[in-house]
Amino acid sequence: MTTGPDSEGTTESPDSIKDLILEQEKSASLIKNRRLLEPNEIVEEERIVGRDEQLMNITQHLRVAISNERPPNLFLYGPSGTGKSLIINAVCENIFQLCASRDIRFGVIELNCQNVGTLGSAVYELIRKVANDVGTTIDIPEHGIPNKKKWRELYRLINEHYDTVVFILDELDMLAGRRDIDEPAFSRLLYQLSRASSTDEITTAQVSVTAITNDTKMMERVGSRALSSFTPEDVHFSDYDANQLREILRARKDAFYENTLTSDVIPLAAAFAAQTHGDARKAIDLMRTSGSIAEKAQADKVREQHIREAQDRVQKNRVLEVTRGISTQKKLCLFATAAVARETENSTAKSPTGYQVYRYLTETLGSDQYHQETYVNKMKELTTYSLVEAERRSQGPHSGSYLQFTFGENSQTIIETLREDSRFNDIHDEELRAVVTAQLAN
Repeated sequence: MTTGPDSEGTTESPDSIKDLILEQEKSASLIKNRRLLEPNEIVEEERIVGRDEQLMNITQHLRVAISNERPPNLFLYGPSGTGKSLIINAVCENIFQLCASRDIRFGVIELNCQNVGTLGSAVYELIRKVANDVGTTIDIPEHGIPNKKKWRELYRLINEHYDTVVFILDELDMLAGRRDIDEPAFSRLLYQLSRASSTDEITTAQVSVTAITNDTKMMERVGSRALSSFTPEDVHFSDYDANQLREILRARKDAFYENTLTSDVIPLAAAFAAQTHGDARKAIDLMRTSGSIAEKAQADKVREQHIREAQDRVQKNRVLEVTRGISTQKKLCLFATAAVARETENSTAKSPTGYQVYRYLTETLGSDQYHQETYVNKMKELTTYSLVEAERRSQGPHSGSYLQFTFGENSQTIIETLREDSRFNDIHDEELRAVVTAQLAN
């Protein structure tokens, strides 16, 4: 790889890829333990702060497993990054150890439903995870068989290998299933799993289900049969405040070498995260990203400027993650609404104004244009991603009502991220701002 100095006299490149790696390792002098900066890492219990009430509730419900009794079903709900997965996994890990010391076969099977499309896929994924957990093989193929046979295989594995098993269904509301079926797939999954222990004809093992969601209204969409069999204990996770976020980050401060964080880094990262729903994952991600930025710049400390640069990068990455998989129509609705919020004093957008800007976008781009009701429905669907919130407001006793949208991320960042889709190239920002200003004046 040696290129030697060029005519400008610049330094030659490293002799090999190995030299490059070693050179980068030498300059990485700030982050000592990157594991502690992974938001989903199950950390030691002394690092878990700000969730004493939820921790107490969940342990009280699940502790019966160490007496070989069936724990109740749980419903954990609250905004993203408020400790739901962290707490349930930490508790279950300790229960697993206590059960093992008492010769009780306790299992924990976790499934993130975000990228699981259908009920059949969800059941097979549970089978695969159980098989991996107990170190055995699966006797059925993934495709080409009815779901009934998949359930039978899942129950066979449960009965053979567990006394008690807890299924943790994270982001359960994302498992919607096929649109031609009235009852969402997550409702049917809850029904089947929660009734497994209701009769010995299905399972001899004890089955408990923990549903986790950011959507506080998810249970309203659960069918009556599933509601009757699931009957969970509810545990609410509220936003972390700035003080709690500072404690969370201080509990992971030793991820960095000593004296490599300036005094303003943790308070600023906590303040940024507190602005967006008190998301601990974001706070931890900010610390990790700022550390990487500082190391790349070969700085001797992580400073305020690195946190601010990380904030811009993390915001954009989060929006990109959400918007990458949504439909063109949802992108148009989101773009229009963010364009309105960008121009308002309180960074909010009323649905009638957003819809008029949506109409402008579809006409400019030659896209299909839907009625206002469809626009509103698509924006309401986007609330499940914790990117935007909707609140119904009244215009007065004789003027009806509207939805007011509030963004969890900077509206300009959302617009910039959506512009990475080349289909938005024909939308000129100056003209867009003029359209929005005119609509707001109306």
